[in-house]
Amino acid sequence: MEILLQHADLVLFFILLCLGYGVGSWAERRHYTSITKREKEFAHLPVVTGRESYIIGEAEKSTLVTGSVVVSIDYFKRLLAILRNIFGGNVKSYESLIDRARREAILRMKEKAKEKGADIIINLRLETSAIGQSANKKRQVGSVEAVAYGTAVSLIKQ
Repeated sequence: MEILLQHADLVLFFILLCLGYGVGSWAERRHYTSITKREKEFAHLPVVTGRESYIIGEAEKSTLVTGSVVVSIDYFKRLLAILRNIFGGNVKSYESLIDRARREAILRMKEKAKEKGADIIINLRLETSAIGQSANKKRQVGSVEAVAYGTAVSLIKQ
């Protein structure tokens, strides 16, 4: 017990690290569950990267739709990424961060297209950028912004 009291700062760091891992993992699983559920809801609304070759029928109207999101990484995963930078290799914590941001941006774009009564989204484009206090420093990512945009097309119903 006396050893724990002597190294209280290390014990507090370890507790915060475990708390960050637990809460971060829970939040990520919850976000993936939400993404998977909404992707099933919007499976009927196709999104293509081409411009016109996928449209079957005549367009009634078209409009630009966008979806954007900013996702932050928790400190535990940031610590793992720093360790991975020392030894090299894939940084899986950043891979899941980018994956969640892109999928969420596309879903938000689809939600806006649905509100406008679109049948298809063509010419999808995705942009990502690092933002936050550490965005301009090398090898550090604070938060990631993903923007998805495309042209929502409503077809003439026959």
